[in-house]
Amino acid sequence: MSIETRKIEFVQEFLKLQSEKSISKFEKTVKTENKHSANRKVESMSANELNVRIDKSLKDSKNGRLTEVNDLLTEIDKWS
Repeated sequence: MSIETRKIEFVQEFLKLQSEKSISKFEKTVKTENKHSANRKVESMSANELNVRIDKSLKDSKNGRLTEVNDLLTEIDKWS
């Protein structure tokens, strides 16, 4: 599915929302994402840099330095 198709489907679903709370959450999410996107600068990395990051990530995982997805989602909910 193309990004354009996904956006259209998202907007169609958004227009069906009746909850003020849900709409407010989406507004905050869009504003936050737009702010972060404007501040993001994508820089390429070498294959060596990528391998170093992969090795670090694997080591962190092996040593239990992880955040479970549900814990992360709970933390994200606290941001707004």
